[in-house]
Amino acid sequence: MAYSDFTLYDLEEKFGINHERKTLQFDILPFEVSERLKTDLAESTEMPIKSEKARSEWIVVPILKELRRRNDKFFTIYSGDTLVGEKETGLQGECDFILSKDTKSYEISVPIFQIVEAKRNDLDEGIKQCSAQLVGAKKFNERKGTITEKLYGCTTTGDVWQFIEYSDKLYIDDKKYYLSEINELLGIFQSIIDYYKILLK
Repeated sequence: MAYSDFTLYDLEEKFGINHERKTLQFDILPFEVSERLKTDLAESTEMPIKSEKARSEWIVVPILKELRRRNDKFFTIYSGDTLVGEKETGLQGECDFILSKDTKSYEISVPIFQIVEAKRNDLDEGIKQCSAQLVGAKKFNERKGTITEKLYGCTTTGDVWQFIEYSDKLYIDDKKYYLSEINELLGIFQSIIDYYKILLK
């Protein structure tokens, strides 16, 4: 079994983890987009983005690099890496993107954020996989002795982004955010990063 095989029902049945739709609250501060990112995203509109690979190269990676630069390399970006949360229960598999606290390690150290590219632009399928990865990330952190009361993730088509918070249960944001509102989108990411800067200092 892999992360992509899990459903929300599986997570409830196997691990007792319930889910709920609600509007997530973020402390969004103004975020000025750099000219570099503006150029990258403008160029992406000229490209025939027809695959997940193209979406990640032209949209997702430039956004993550912008956030990493803004936060003095607080986190490392892992792309296509395998995260083993709990092998015996199937919580393992390749992940599109994992943001991990930067400890200068070659391997994933403290996974704090999961990003799942929605297969066939299906956000609902992305939500299921991202939820499973968040459960796996928490088990990974617990095994390493790192307490993370909240973990965050999102699924995206590139144009549309939907967030998840995992604490006592999985909270699936009933609001979607759009690439056309890039300042707000980056503000949400920054709010989450600021939370981890305090937690993991």
